[in-house]
Amino acid sequence: MEKVDQHQQIRNSWWQEYFIKMRGQHLAVSHRTNMADALTAAVGGFIGIGTLLLLTYMTGTPWLIASLGASCVLVFGAWNAPFSQPRNIIGGHALSGLVGISFYELFGSHPLAISAAVALAIFLMMLTKTVHPPGGGNPIIIMLGGYDWHYLFAPVIVGAFVIILYAVILNNIRQNRHYPLFWW
Repeated sequence: MEKVDQHQQIRNSWWQEYFIKMRGQHLAVSHRTNMADALTAAVGGFIGIGTLLLLTYMTGTPWLIASLGASCVLVFGAWNAPFSQPRNIIGGHALSGLVGISFYELFGSHPLAISAAVALAIFLMMLTKTVHPPGGGNPIIIMLGGYDWHYLFAPVIVGAFVIILYAVILNNIRQNRHYPLFWW
C-alpha cells in the first residue's frame, strides 16, 4: 500500500511541475526598439520585397514567397540574431525548399507528407546549424502549391540572396549595426 502511494505522489508531482512550467517564470521583458530601428526594418522590408516583386513583374517568373517576408523581419528587425545571418538564411531556405520539393515529388501534398516535410526540414536545419524559422514554411508553400525543382532556384535561393544583399547594404549604413556577424 505504501509503494502505491509513493508512486502516486511521484506521478502527481511530475504533473504539477509540468503544468507549473506553463505559467512562465518572469514578467514579459519589453523589447526596446527605437524609431531608427523600426524605420530601418520597415525600409529594408519595403526595398527587399519590392525588388522581388519588381523582378516578378518584369520577368514573369515568381521571385517572391511569403517566407521571404518573414526573413525580412529577422534580417532588418533582429539583424544581430543567429537566425538572421546569411548562413542561416541561405541554408535554411535552401534545405527546407529541397525537402519540400522532394517530399512533394515522392508523396504529393498529403497532410502527413506536409507535416513530415516540415519536421524533417526543422531537424536538418538544426543538425546543420542553419536554423532560419521562416524556412520552416517553405515545405508547406511548395507542397500546397505543387512546385517543381525550378522553384528551389527561383524564388527560394535567389530570393534569399536578394534579401541578404539588401541586409548587408542597409544594416551597415547604421553606425551601431555590423551585419553580418558571420557569413558561414
